[in-house]
Amino acid sequence: MTSQENLQQHLQVCDELYQLAHEENRHLKEHRRAPEAVLLDKKRALLERLDSSLTSLRETNANNEAGRAQRALVEKVRSRILQILQLDKENEQLLLRVSLSRGLDPAVPPLAAPAPSPAMLQKIYARTTG
Repeated sequence: MTSQENLQQHLQVCDELYQLAHEENRHLKEHRRAPEAVLLDKKRALLERLDSSLTSLRETNANNEAGRAQRALVEKVRSRILQILQLDKENEQLLLRVSLSRGLDPAVPPLAAPAPSPAMLQKIYARTTG
């Protein structure tokens, strides 16, 4: 795959991440609760695709120098990434507000904390006994 094709593919993944961040943002604003597992699974899958596209970009960029057309595409990708980061920051703030408001309202059940993994429990146990 050429460097140009890798950049196009990377931009597509970034666009999908941006759309998903918008979806998450809408969900947080409308429902005032954490997104469902389906949305989080989509996010994980897209982040895996992002990681693989970054790997292929690194491999092709190690061999080539970006031409004028590629520089424009790189700027487009950077711009999209900045938009994703800004929206993700807003989503984090919304999640924080939602979790704080749930703790203050007795009518709203608190969010369940994720169960620690067995490996983490073993590490903690080893530290305390050890």
